[in-house]
Amino acid sequence: MGWTTEEFGESHEGIVGAVLADGSEPKPACFDIGSGAEMYATSEWWAYDGGMTRPRAAAVRASCSCGWRGPSVPVPWEELAEDGLEDLDVSRARRDWSEHIRAVERQTVPLPQELAQLLGAVEDRLFALAEDAPAAALRAVAALDRLTRRAGREAACVIEEDPDRRWEALGRALGVGAERAQSLVTHYLLLR
Repeated sequence: MGWTTEEFGESHEGIVGAVLADGSEPKPACFDIGSGAEMYATSEWWAYDGGMTRPRAAAVRASCSCGWRGPSVPVPWEELAEDGLEDLDVSRARRDWSEHIRAVERQTVPLPQELAQLLGAVEDRLFALAEDAPAAALRAVAALDRLTRRAGREAACVIEEDPDRRWEALGRALGVGAERAQSLVTHYLLLR
């Protein structure tokens, strides 16, 4: 189970990954979860204890689905209980990934301060309204949904018409990969 943020989702899903003695990452470990052709595959640290023909991790580090990797921390096998990696403190990897997410956020296009404050106020008011008058909250949410669809479509049309459009640059501005940026534009172009 990885770490995600609501804003970046799978574009920046983090895990504690294993590092082998040669500095490489092992291939995903596969587990048979029952009858049938279904297999569970993971690259998370806990799968690399050297058991069942899987390699043994020499170190662990934060890994992000975008390709970013944090610094490696050696696994002190001699200090761990027989069950192995269950006792390993992986909090540093989580902190490293959180710092990576903060760096991604700093690279995104900033929202105008007035709009950010307005969005915060709308969020606060909507949650209060959901408690006090849920039907009114749903009506407001539906109105916001219509508004965001129209504004998203307008922004997507402007981006689509730009002859100098670069998906990599748009992805960086949004904090996602180029493919996800293109997918977002297509999504808003197709909304009616």
